[in-house]
Amino acid sequence: MNYLVTGASRGIGAELVRQLVARGHQVIALVREPERASVPAGVEVLRCALDRVGDLLHLHTQLADRELDVLINNAGVLGKWTSLAEVDLDDARATFDVNVLGALGVTQAALASLRRRATRRIVAISSGMGSIRDNTDGGAYGYRMSKAALNMAVRSMAVDLAAERFTCVTMNPGWVQTQMGGAGAPVPVEVSARNILARIDALTPADNGKFLDHVGGELPW
Repeated sequence: MNYLVTGASRGIGAELVRQLVARGHQVIALVREPERASVPAGVEVLRCALDRVGDLLHLHTQLADRELDVLINNAGVLGKWTSLAEVDLDDARATFDVNVLGALGVTQAALASLRRRATRRIVAISSGMGSIRDNTDGGAYGYRMSKAALNMAVRSMAVDLAAERFTCVTMNPGWVQTQMGGAGAPVPVEVSARNILARIDALTPADNGKFLDHVGGELPW
């Protein structure tokens, strides 16, 4: 199978790439700075900063003759976690640019490649913090809003692409031991990645449009 993974230079993205290669899959890794990326042998690395429109437009050309089975929109930034009074609007916009519009731009660039295969899966790595119903703590405005918007984007994709037999889902990876999640997070990165891939493997058309958890079941919107 052929995978495209964004944010593949570290954290969950890097571990997804490592496990996919170990399983014998072909992987294209999208990273912001290829010269700093460390990926397994055989992985094709493409430069794409998700907050740069020019990079996203160039990605259409880079993927023009490719065939993809699965797109994993993993790249994301945390932004500043502040109180309501201290929200930095510029930072919130920057978070939205990467977490939502970047993922949307990559999906647009990858659509033709996904249409060349029968699998047609689009997976966005979201967060439980993007659940509106589950928000009982407040705060983290930029990050929470961006993940809720990402969920909505994927829900729309699920509707728009259903007739073409796409399966589009968002995935909560858990609170993971990465640079973003911190060393005190309860979920090792290799466990999160393994669970994510197991859920992707098990996807069926009935899952289209769902907000899934890495350990099983669904999350509330």
